[in-house]
Amino acid sequence: MSRIHALFKGAVVLGAVATIGLATACGSSSSSEKASKSNPYGLQKAGVVRVGTLTDAPPNVYLKNGKFTGFDNDLFSAVAAKLHLKTQFVGTEFSSLLAQVKNHKFDVGSSSITITDARKKTVAFSNGYDFGYFGLDVPTGSPITSFEDLKGKRVAVVQGTVQDDYATKNGLNPVRVPDYNSALNQLKTGTAAAWISPAEIGQKSAADSHGKVKLVQKQLSPAPTAFAVAQGNQPLLTALNKALDEVIADGTWSKLEKEYYADRRIPADFKPGSGKVSPAGR
Repeated sequence: MSRIHALFKGAVVLGAVATIGLATACGSSSSSEKASKSNPYGLQKAGVVRVGTLTDAPPNVYLKNGKFTGFDNDLFSAVAAKLHLKTQFVGTEFSSLLAQVKNHKFDVGSSSITITDARKKTVAFSNGYDFGYFGLDVPTGSPITSFEDLKGKRVAVVQGTVQDDYATKNGLNPVRVPDYNSALNQLKTGTAAAWISPAEIGQKSAADSHGKVKLVQKQLSPAPTAFAVAQGNQPLLTALNKALDEVIADGTWSKLEKEYYADRRIPADFKPGSGKVSPAGR
């Protein structure tokens, strides 16, 4: 084979390889663009948002007759509907929820999650959709009547919650448990003198205890609650915030707030969502 013939043959082969590579790259780009259009929010499954939540925290988030419900979950379902997304709720423990959102086991976390600087290192948050109170639950007949009476007492808290943070910062003796049923059982069995609860959950638990437990004090939580999203998923976060404002404006937020928290006083300075829309019906 002459040197010129060999060079020509090599050029043809290289050209063919380059053409195949270009076609592959174009095909890959086209597939990626198509996937982006069919799944613009980066969900695990296009059109379906997988939501991590709890099963035992009424009236906020809980399982009833096989259906996930409660203020937070019903609100999220309304938000998802605005985005034409189906919801798939999955039960988990609060102590692992944020890590599971971060690692993309769930697209969203819904569980009255209070926004804190520490949690922002793990996940991103939507605009705040609710506020909350700390509650102080004790066995009926207990001499404890306020948060000031907790020094030196064994206090039940759900691990990883802002109530857990409160107990730690105030030098209490926390008994950390994985869920709210376990916290309530600490009171019923006498292994804890009190339970620092999300007040709405603590109030409902006391009402359902047949006189064994009572809520003796409430204290406003320092920050709003929000939905958690994996860091870096700005398209989903932006869409959730827009849809949240829409369900505030159309009266859904107010309807659910009245349904689940009929006797709750709303702080004068609290504005759900972006703060740019007023809750209809209020």
